[in-house]
Amino acid sequence: MSSKDQSVVSKEALMSTKPGKQILKQGLFKSKGFRLFSQYREEAENEFPKFADRFTDDLLRQIKSDQNPASTQKTFAQEVGTEEIVLHDSEIPAIKSKLENRDILKDRVLRILNSNFVKMTFPVFNALYDAAAKYSGNKDASLRQDLVDGHIIAIDLSEPMDRIVDKDEDLEYLDDYRLMNPYILRLARDKIARGGKEVLDEFEEGFRDARLGQYIDTKLKSNPTKITEEQMNQCYKKYRAVMGTAGRNMALAKNPLGEIFYLGMARAAESVGCGNEIEDSIKNKFVKVPSWPLYYTNLSGSVRTGFEFTIKKSELYLSDARLALELLPKEFSHKEFLEFLFLSVEHYNQYWYNQLEKANLWSEFSAKLPR
Repeated sequence: MSSKDQSVVSKEALMSTKPGKQILKQGLFKSKGFRLFSQYREEAENEFPKFADRFTDDLLRQIKSDQNPASTQKTFAQEVGTEEIVLHDSEIPAIKSKLENRDILKDRVLRILNSNFVKMTFPVFNALYDAAAKYSGNKDASLRQDLVDGHIIAIDLSEPMDRIVDKDEDLEYLDDYRLMNPYILRLARDKIARGGKEVLDEFEEGFRDARLGQYIDTKLKSNPTKITEEQMNQCYKKYRAVMGTAGRNMALAKNPLGEIFYLGMARAAESVGCGNEIEDSIKNKFVKVPSWPLYYTNLSGSVRTGFEFTIKKSELYLSDARLALELLPKEFSHKEFLEFLFLSVEHYNQYWYNQLEKANLWSEFSAKLPR
């Protein structure tokens, strides 16, 4: 398993959950799922520095060649629907000049790539592309790199955008991120477009849905006690759209695999979203707004119950993801990989729920609930 926080995947952590023990058992007996997962994890770890260099160099070319960065910023603001994440015209020259230094730009790229979302999905996309290519008989190493790079870059765009909106980390680099964001999106589009019009169209639709989910997320922060289930489902579009669309595009948007990959990846991402809300609440020492824990706390009047229902919600999402596996063609080459992947998702969620129980933050959580 790959994670920003390696404590989650230590032997002690794996021993602390039922799915973690199954992971260790599969490792001991070298199951096919374990071997495939290890293969793609090792590949991702070896390729990650090369990817970071490609990302930096492509970004640098775009920044240096842009003759009208002010227009680029305005166009991006219109597309994402907010002025908050772009620079004022007077701020652009100094930031642009700074980021034309490759060492500085590489530092910023590595900062936003230091993300669980990125580290956990890199090997998954490679595996999905290979599985679909084997099923269809159409292998193309160059296209594989472009599609995986493009979707990882698109996912990574959420990191600087979230940090700008939340203002909870990298405060001294937020203006750098504001300049970088439009070029990151452009770069993702350029690479994904190499998969053809249908693949690019799927990405654009997914990107629109992700922005809608993020918009709902931001809107709910201002009225957290009135959150509805439908609003939370809309909010979770940001997970479904990003991972589901990437899954579909690893199959070049061709069914049945495209739709099956969408379902599996979308539901697995929503399940991870529940675990992430638990993890964030522990680290921040307040119930995340908005989140399923807050939604269920509002309904039940109990913070503990709110989190109990959230872990159950994560299991429902994961059950749907596993249902997708039953739709895979017979003799599908990477089914065991996906089974192992979903086992790791279950461990991640259960691990953080166990940590929550140990932390005993119920009183502190209750005192900080939005009123």
